[in-house]
Formats: sequence, structure tokens, C-alpha cells
Amino acid sequence: MDHFHYTGHVLYCEGVPVAELAESYGTPLFVYSKKTLLHHLHQLQRAFAPAEPLICYSIKTNPNLAICRLMRENGTGFDVTSGGELFRALQAGGNPERIVFAGVGKTDREITEALDVDILMFNVESEGELAVLRDLSEQRRQQVRLAFRVNPDVDPKTHTKTATGKRGTKFGLDWERVEKLANTVLGHPYLKLTGIHMHLGSPIYSTEPYRTALERAVPLIEALREQGHDLHYLNMGGGFGIHYRKQEGLPADAFAEVILPAVEYTRCQLLLEPGRFIVGNAGILVSRVLFVKDAGGKRFVIQDAAMNDLIRPTLYDAFHRIWPVEPPSEVPAPPEDYESPIPHTRLVDIVGPVCESGDFLARDRWFPEVKRGDLLAIFSAGAYGMAMSSNYNGRCRAAEVLVDGDKHRLIRRRETYHDLIRPELEV
Repeated sequence: MDHFHYTGHVLYCEGVPVAELAESYGTPLFVYSKKTLLHHLHQLQRAFAPAEPLICYSIKTNPNLAICRLMRENGTGFDVTSGGELFRALQAGGNPERIVFAGVGKTDREITEALDVDILMFNVESEGELAVLRDLSEQRRQQVRLAFRVNPDVDPKTHTKTATGKRGTKFGLDWERVEKLANTVLGHPYLKLTGIHMHLGSPIYSTEPYRTALERAVPLIEALREQGHDLHYLNMGGGFGIHYRKQEGLPADAFAEVILPAVEYTRCQLLLEPGRFIVGNAGILVSRVLFVKDAGGKRFVIQDAAMNDLIRPTLYDAFHRIWPVEPPSEVPAPPEDYESPIPHTRLVDIVGPVCESGDFLARDRWFPEVKRGDLLAIFSAGAYGMAMSSNYNGRCRAAEVLVDGDKHRLIRRRETYHDLIRPELEV
């Protein structure tokens, strides 16, 4: 899996044994591979190079400042969805002229903060948001660049909770209202409609949703230009799928093959907002076995990572590959799908300490015998792991480590009990 590899029944991240990282920093522990992060970013940059795209790293997938700085140093702008993410982008050295602001519920404060630094554009998702931007632009006498987020009513064939480009979701403007709304902006002294934005959902494992969406987008761009708008940007969002079960994620070239012709035909500047594609397979979550328990005809492997560390299995029924950091020598390598029976294994549930039946990382998984103190690796945890973590059950959030070759450094310390109560005020 990218730059995570087993050598002699020992898991390494690049040149460092994962067990060494767990010993140094404790568990649960998020471990990121710098080479993998840059490998996936460079895949996108090469695949879409003919369009000279502006790639805006999606901070919501993994907001760690060290990773954000790494992205900026290697040519990305930022896609933000809140004032807090805008703050992170700026703290990471982001250029406001390379920042786009998405999200259906931007507050007045957040909009004002973005106007103060003059970001590249807002992805407008409703008539109400447009009215607020109109008022603020007139009060400030400041030009505001907009892209209309259009809902193309395309089924991305992904989880219902992460599908955003289908009619009936909260995202974007209904297709039939876009031209009428665009007409209200025409000639405004401060509002400038500069593009359209279509993020279809995530993760997407087929190019067809993009093909279908672009078949609708091209005529819309032409119609808006005929209306009098100088449309310059085509923002196709992100959402490219990654390898969770096996090698199911398509390469960047496959998506570029579908998207680039439309970009060339419309003579637009391409914007992309990838996150998962870059960081998803670049991170693992390392945990330590606490107990092994047999109950109710099942075996439970109880380890110290929980739903508060990685909520995707609970929230989305998501599948993550899991395997011991140092599996027994008699156990063969798992099959590609990590689901088929394996010699010297048995079916187990891999669960955490949180007091919820929904606190699991895997159910009915073929797994070797493990004992108290053994280390496990939960793969493909770089996206929406730490970003969605919480302090539920009074649990301190995990540490994060970045590995670069045979070197490693702490990029977020483990929280303490005092961190849990620090913001609270005595009555």
C-alpha cells in the first residue's frame, strides 16, 4: 500500500518500523508517509498538466498544519469550508489568491473574514448566500468573485451521506434556476460571476458521473457567456476514490481523460479540490490490543483505537483494511480484498473501548491470533480520521507523526486530560 510495506513480517512506513513509532509516541497513533502524500499529489499534477490546473487541497480531509504546509510548498492552493479552515490555510502560508471557500452555511463572520483577505472566490450555494454577498460587497465597495455551485442531479454511486451532486441534497443550486440567478448578478458593480463549481460526492470509483455532469456543464457555460458573464473557471471539485478494500481506486489519468476535453473546449481554467485522493492512503492508524474476549459466540479484539479516533466504519459502514503490525510468521499475507478466509485465522470483530455498540473498526474479519500488547495497523486512515475525531467518552485525541525516509517527527502531540477541560469555565 504505497509506502507502507511488510518486510520480514514487520510493517514499515517508508524506512521506519511502525513498532518503533508506536514505542516512541504511544497509541493510538496516526502515521503519515511524506512520500505517499507527494506521490498522489504529483499524480494529479501530471495527469491534469495540459490544463495547468489550480489544485486546491481540501483542508477538511486532513487539516494538520504540517500537511497543509507540505501541500502549499508543492504548489497547491486550498479549498476551505469554514472560517477555521481559512485560518488554517493562512497559517500554513496559503496565498488568498489561491483559496476558494465552499459550504452551504457560511456565516456573516466567515464571509467577512474571507473578504478581509480577498480570497480567489466563493462557491455560492443558495440565493440567500448570494444576497448576503451582494450586501457586504456594496457596504465595503469591494469586488467579490463568485462561482455558482451547480447541482447537476448526477448519481455518483457513492454512500448516501457523501453524495452531493444529486437532486434533493442540501448542496448547490438547482440546475433550472442558475441562469435566472446569474442574470441578477449581471452588471452588478461589485459581484463578478467567474465560474461554475460541481462537486459530485466522494469517494467516486467511476468516471461516468464526471462525464455526465460535464455534458450538462458545457452548454451551461456557453449560455452564461451568451448572457454576458466572463466565465473563466470550471471547478470540478474532488471526490476521486482511493484504495480501501484493494486496488479499486482509479488513477488520476482516468479522470483527466474525461475532464480535460471539456476544459479545452470551454477554454476555462480548471480548478480541482482533492483531499482524500492525496491523503487517504498516505496514513494509517496504529493501535494496541488491550484484551481478546469471547462472548455470545463471537470473538472480540478490543484495542485502544475507537470510533472517536476513526468514525468512518460507524458513520458510513466504511471498510478499512486491518492487519497486525507484526503478524505471526505462519500466517500468509492476506488476500487482496482482506475478506476471504486465510489459513491460521478466525472471524473476529475489532472494536474499541467506547461505550457504544457502534464502536467498531471491523466486523466479521478473518484475523490471526493476537494477544494483549500486540500492535494493529488500520490502513487508509489519512483522510477523515483525525479530521473527524472527537473527545467522546473523555478520550484524548491521538498524536500524529510524519515519516520522511528513515526520519520521523511529531506533528501533533497527544492530548492530555487538561486539554479536555481547558476551554471550560468555572461557574
